[in-house]
Amino acid sequence: MGQLSLSLLERTIGYTFRDKTVLREALTHSSYANELRARKQHAVCNERLEFLGDAVIATVVSDYLYREYPDLPEGELTSRRKAVVQSSALASYARKIELGQFLYLGNGEEKNNGRERQSTLENAFEALIAAIFLDAGTQGMDVVRAFLLPFIVRELQENYSPISVDPKTELQQLVQQTEGDCLEYAVVGESGPDHNKIFTVVARLNSNIIGRGEGRSKREAEQNAAMEALRLFGEL
Repeated sequence: MGQLSLSLLERTIGYTFRDKTVLREALTHSSYANELRARKQHAVCNERLEFLGDAVIATVVSDYLYREYPDLPEGELTSRRKAVVQSSALASYARKIELGQFLYLGNGEEKNNGRERQSTLENAFEALIAAIFLDAGTQGMDVVRAFLLPFIVRELQENYSPISVDPKTELQQLVQQTEGDCLEYAVVGESGPDHNKIFTVVARLNSNIIGRGEGRSKREAEQNAAMEALRLFGEL
């Protein structure tokens, strides 16, 4: 991507980076960095920024929920936080700013539709948050809060419901209405480094795939697969 593309992204997110290097790092997928290193060129991928961004997002969201809902118990606050920071939610925020088109991807990742892959978008969004946080210096948390919270508030308003707390239970109850139906989950893929593993799970009803989901744990991936199945059945 050229400088014009980076400027377009900056206009989209409403923040201009003082250090463009950290922005480029946030947009650099490991596949691209590996290709450059193979050609003896220096490159840093966005995995370290993902790590930081994950923590920054959790802090901003936790602070918001704590202040916005003073009467909610800890369990419900946790459920809401999980709903708005899960893999599918973060990827949806990335899609809203068309983050995929700005990523530096290796040739193989490009050919395999990497710009639309949920885990890639989720990680890039986390890395972008970290880049903003670092670049803004002492104002980092305030700048991130101003950028991130509109996504969080909208997600809570439009997509959060008690069912999103445990879609697996809801799907199981739905399946049990028909005697003899068998619901099961299976891991069909794993990707990413050990510290940031992404699991892909399918939900099967009588051997037919009815949902697919990704997540940082097998449980989260199963929940996302169940959510997709519930949408298929018109329950969401």
